[in-house]
This record gives sequence, structure tokens and C-alpha cells, in this order.
Amino acid sequence: MKRRDLFRISTAMGLAAALPALSQARAQTALAGPLKPPAEGKIPVAFLLSDNAVVIDFAGPWEVFSNAATDGCNCTPAFELYTVGASAAPITASGGMTILPNYTITNAPAPKVIVIPAQSTREPAVLEWIRQASRNADLTMSVCTGASLLASTGLLAGKSATTHHGSFKQFAMDFPDVRLKRGARFVEEGNLASAGGLSSGIDLALRVVERYFGRTVARNTANTLEYQGQGWLDPMSNNAYAQRRISTEKQPLCPVCDMDVDKASAASSLYRKRTYYFCMAGHKQMFDADPAKFIASLP
Repeated sequence: MKRRDLFRISTAMGLAAALPALSQARAQTALAGPLKPPAEGKIPVAFLLSDNAVVIDFAGPWEVFSNAATDGCNCTPAFELYTVGASAAPITASGGMTILPNYTITNAPAPKVIVIPAQSTREPAVLEWIRQASRNADLTMSVCTGASLLASTGLLAGKSATTHHGSFKQFAMDFPDVRLKRGARFVEEGNLASAGGLSSGIDLALRVVERYFGRTVARNTANTLEYQGQGWLDPMSNNAYAQRRISTEKQPLCPVCDMDVDKASAASSLYRKRTYYFCMAGHKQMFDADPAKFIASLP
């Protein structure tokens, strides 16, 4: 499965009956308070993976946490990392990478941090593991469309979150009880956090390091990685995605997900004397079933 397709994976899971209004406001996201590290020992971090997990979504935070150290020589790693799968079977991540989980959801150690990248699973047993493991975790964080998996547990209901900018519309339709924040690099609320697409996970992970050990340790970690991004210092730094794009004759957007489409090859539908183009056949089918719902959501 291509990464672009994964941004749309939730379409196969069904849509909410109504499309909520999407906020255009760029209200600042309040920063969460510090997290308390253990008196001794490392902080266990579980990376929940299934087929089609997007590599940068989990590899970026993995590198951040594996390079975070509380001394000046990186000699004392602060986190203990492991992967968790629904079963012990190999997982095929994006680009064909094969991963053998360290643990399954039935025998994984209790984590203090849970990382949920974009992936395709919505298994009830996986959702229940997230719910139960999050109860005693310091933080459960999603990256990219991993927010859809986290939202599917019900834990985000009534809370704020963000996701990949290409999935804003889909996420809002699927989870009308979650307050979607456009333009957010990451969102923190209680013991939950969500990052925007792909590289945003690196910034959220650095922010987690800062919450545990302070800004100096987080900066040292970023320097070790030769990472010059400053998004972890500003939760609303994805301002390029704060405003919805508008479909034009020259560059049409799919009315279902707002993704770019190629008029020459895209499927299309005629509705009220206007032609709409689609990024995939499934989105055309969804549009044709209830065009008014999607037209009402257009800017």
C-alpha cells in the first residue's frame, strides 16, 4: 500500500452520518505540564504496529527516544523501546519493510509512553489494548493518521487532536466528537497527544523528552540527531495547513479528501452541472451516494 493511500485508509472503515463544521480558528494549543520520570530505570515506550504502518511515523520518534539521554555523553539512555503487534506474525510496513514485533498485545510490558503511527488495523482487540494500556501510561501519542486509530478507541471523544493535513476532512467526518485542530504541529490534552503528518512525530517526541527531562535534554537530543527543526517548540507551527485549500479548474481537489487529482486520469461525476474529480474510485462511490453532504462541506 502506498503512503498516499494510507492517508485515506479510514474511508474503508465507514463515514459518520453528518459532516461537522471544521474550525478555521488558529487558537493556540496550551502546552501540557511536565511528566515525572521514574526515580530509577528507563521509561518503557511501546510502538504499536500493524501492516502498512508508515515508517517515518514510528522511526522518527524511535530515533528521538533512543537518543535521549540524561547525561552529557549519551551514555545513559532514558527510554526503553519495544514494538507491539496484534500477534507475533511479521508486519509489513510502508515501502515493504518487514518487522517482527518484540511483543504482542497479550504479553507486552506495561508502557509509560505509547506511540501509534499511521496503520491499517482497527481490530477490536487492538483498540481494547490501547484503552487498557493508556490507563496507566503517562502519555499515548498518535502520529499522522494514527489519530484515527486512537480516536476509534473513544479516548479522544470531547478532546482536541490533529492528523495529517490530507486527512482533516475525513477525520472530521469519522469523528465529529473530536475537536480537530488545523495548523497544529501537535496537540496535547491530558495524557493524550497527537501529531500531524509524518515528520511531525519527531517534534512531538522531542516535546515528550522535554516534558520528562527539560529543554536542555531535548535540545541535546535534537543536536545528536542533527535535527534543526523547531516545530517541537511551537505546537501551532503547521500554519501552512491552517486554511483549507480551494479546488480550482486548473488544480481540482477531490471533494471527499481535498487531495490533488489529475483531471486527465481521475474518475469524475457530474452534479448540478458541475464536474467533480476524485483521487480514487472509492471516493467517487461515496460522493455519488450522497453528493449534498460533500458539497455542503466545501469552502
